[in-house]
Amino acid sequence: MATDWDRPGEESLLRFDDLAAWDAAYERGEGSPGSAVIGLAFHCTLGEASPRIIRAMRLSDPNQRGFAFTAAGTAARLHGRLTPELYEALRAEGPGGFAEHAIRDTLTFVPFRELPPWFKRRKIVTGVRNKLESWWLRSGESISDVWSALRRHRF
Repeated sequence: MATDWDRPGEESLLRFDDLAAWDAAYERGEGSPGSAVIGLAFHCTLGEASPRIIRAMRLSDPNQRGFAFTAAGTAARLHGRLTPELYEALRAEGPGGFAEHAIRDTLTFVPFRELPPWFKRRKIVTGVRNKLESWWLRSGESISDVWSALRRHRF
């Protein structure tokens, strides 16, 4: 069990797996709970890590909050699902902020049928936007190719 908060460097907290030590440190306001919650996402069950990830999402330090959202994305990658509370926390934060990458990880690694309605709509909108952008870029290349061919064959 990795429980030592005093080891140098944040990378040691990625091996953190002691739920009671995390709770105690969070209550005391010491250490780096956002970084350590990533370790909990790696080493604990989703049910055990989820409430702590949500608590870390409410931290006042923006860097530590960002790590909490990274932990949510990590949980989606590892488990292929999230708890309803984590889905709601990601939805509340919304795309474009701290939750952007966690939302993308969720849309990538959680099966569509298991997503809540908001995430299903988000996945559909993102897919349509990506397809339209792809068509737009391809049409631009085609137009450029035609224009180049016309310039080579001056009349």
